[in-house]
Amino acid sequence: MSTANDLPFKVLADTFEALESITSRTQMTNILASLLKKTPPEIIDKVVYIIEEKLWPDWKGLPELGVAEKSIIKAIAIATGQSEDIVEKTAKTLGDLGKAAESLISASREKQKKATTLLSFVSTKRELTVSRVYETLARIAMAQGEGSKDIKIRLLSGLLTEASPKEARYIVRFVEGKLRLGVGEATLMDALAIAFGGGSFARPIIERAYNLRADLGEVAKIVAAKGIEELKALKPVVGIPIRPMLAERHNDPVEILEKVGGVGFVEYKYDGERAQIHKKGSEVIIYSRRLENITHQYPDVVDYARRGIKADEAIVEGEIVAVDPDTGDFKPFQELMHRKRKHDIQAVVKEIPVKVFLFDLLYANGVDYTVKPLPERRRALEEIVERNEGLDIAEYITVKTPGDLEKFFMEAIGNGAEGVMVKALHKDSIYQAGTRGWLWIKYKRDYRSEMIDTVDLVVVGAFYGKGRRGGKFGALLMAAYNDEKDVFETVCKVGSGFSDEDLNKLPDLLKPYIMERKPVRVVSNIEPDVWVEPKLVAEIIGAELTLSPLHTCGVGKIRSDAGISIRFPRFIRWRDDKGPEDATTSSELVEMYKRQLKKIVEKPSEGEAV
Repeated sequence: MSTANDLPFKVLADTFEALESITSRTQMTNILASLLKKTPPEIIDKVVYIIEEKLWPDWKGLPELGVAEKSIIKAIAIATGQSEDIVEKTAKTLGDLGKAAESLISASREKQKKATTLLSFVSTKRELTVSRVYETLARIAMAQGEGSKDIKIRLLSGLLTEASPKEARYIVRFVEGKLRLGVGEATLMDALAIAFGGGSFARPIIERAYNLRADLGEVAKIVAAKGIEELKALKPVVGIPIRPMLAERHNDPVEILEKVGGVGFVEYKYDGERAQIHKKGSEVIIYSRRLENITHQYPDVVDYARRGIKADEAIVEGEIVAVDPDTGDFKPFQELMHRKRKHDIQAVVKEIPVKVFLFDLLYANGVDYTVKPLPERRRALEEIVERNEGLDIAEYITVKTPGDLEKFFMEAIGNGAEGVMVKALHKDSIYQAGTRGWLWIKYKRDYRSEMIDTVDLVVVGAFYGKGRRGGKFGALLMAAYNDEKDVFETVCKVGSGFSDEDLNKLPDLLKPYIMERKPVRVVSNIEPDVWVEPKLVAEIIGAELTLSPLHTCGVGKIRSDAGISIRFPRFIRWRDDKGPEDATTSSELVEMYKRQLKKIVEKPSEGEAV
């Protein structure tokens, strides 16, 4: 039986079943709030992680479950006394390995009941708890090396033997990576605000805490045990990554300066890898834009930071840029991909040297600089940094006129940067962790193209090809992220720009995310051949933005019956450094369309009707 500090796993399974039949985000939020209220604070982090379909925050770099489909089938077979062939056939018939486990365990239990009646045997099966399930899953994940496959199968089969049929359904789906509840971070934060903050007004407090800790499980545990006031007092901690502040985009120097208050702090926008560098004593940790620990890729940056950052404790942000060892010129971002090698990293360091350009200070020696305006952060950054051969501070000036902004922009392009960042300097120019806003504005050279800029979109569907592409995927349905509604809205169908190698890799790339029905968080009027869970992000360029009655991005923002679409879209590259919520937002695309329309109206081409 469960203790006072635990929760029957049955409660979780019942909640997941209820969520499966719901499409209303409000209903979903209320159901989750009810679950969180009844969850003991001691295990609420585990409940949140399971809902998020993970065992721990990604940035911790701990192992994933690593259980192959064949091993799951074998575990179900052991737990039910059936052959692996039967399990496989049942899964094929039901279209779901989780339902197969549920069906076979149910049949097995019925058989046991009959035997129990005949033998007058009383079952002593104990109730499965959240802690028991979580701890077993964690042991499965941590089983590594020789013999780990058998250990994983044994642990999983033991857990399924203890589970009820419904519990087994969701345990298998979790292990398989197909829980797919359609619950995003935004919905979970709303639920926490209702459960422990007294309502939606507490949501900003919870969101800021999450942005500082990047661990929704920990935030839930703090607010459930100590209350909302405790979250207000949270500060950055060295070793725990902070969710990065994000920028809007614009291509008009006049409007850019208006949006930042008339005076702009303008610095080079380098074509590199954004890095958050944590230093404590001689220890240095580097996190990527997606908060992955990339320290092993940059031993040279660790050395530069250790020597150049003079504070004992500090969290700074910068851009790691590949440089030509012969000329010192900047090299494109793609060159840094070679740094992902796990072996011979020292050889790659020599082949592809890098330089770090710091641009912000988030924390130093006990002071939380995220709540300080930009001028104060920048002064403090310059005070604690001693430049060396690999560590510098981003090139910058302060501008008051569009002409000066444009001049510095062209200088940045000429020196190998991809554009500039324009930042507000006023008293409210704090570091808004995890938030996109007009305090920072990207002004890039790509904005000179007809479509203004490339965009980052999320794959939500796939179409089978024809002709030379027959029998394999030939196009993808792409969507923007609506950060107000926490949904993904379709923008275009992209089939060009893929190499033969890209197309050949698509089946394996998409396989873990293919779904039988439309994902809960996807809003689409188009039915692809295959639905895809919104996980993969790709960079896309097109000829122009246009209105479309088919696509759902920005419907009602320009016209009530049309959304925004991309004309002649072309695939450029996968953005492994971005998660789905980091994609271009629907509101960004609406603004880009408005600016494009304004440009056409002001400067119509010859013979063009206005």
